[in-house]
Amino acid sequence: MKETFATSISCIDGRIQQPISEWIRRNHKVDYVDTITEPGLDKRINEESGVAEEIRKKAVISIRAHGSRLVTVSGHADCAGNPVSDERHMEQIREGVQVVESWNLGVDVVGIWVDESRQIIPVGM
Repeated sequence: MKETFATSISCIDGRIQQPISEWIRRNHKVDYVDTITEPGLDKRINEESGVAEEIRKKAVISIRAHGSRLVTVSGHADCAGNPVSDERHMEQIREGVQVVESWNLGVDVVGIWVDESRQIIPVGM
């Protein structure tokens, strides 16, 4: 049986890694989740600093090497790397999803929010 993968693009905060991975595995029926992290990811992926290009390169590796079929872009409450309102985080997650979709990776792209109780909330467009 072939192992299945998804890719999580998220903040480095260790408190959110397990809830994100569990949610992706449960809701998208994959065995493993590759993780690409950056402090304040939902802000940084939208900047013109070259961070997005580095993240794109890593996502391509996940997709090519592991056949990842889903990429999530996330933000979370109490983010030290991006201390903005929850509403601004949601906007940045939506913008980040658009950035990843513009890469034409041939996979589904989903935005998710990790709230203060570590619950996952899908962020729609």
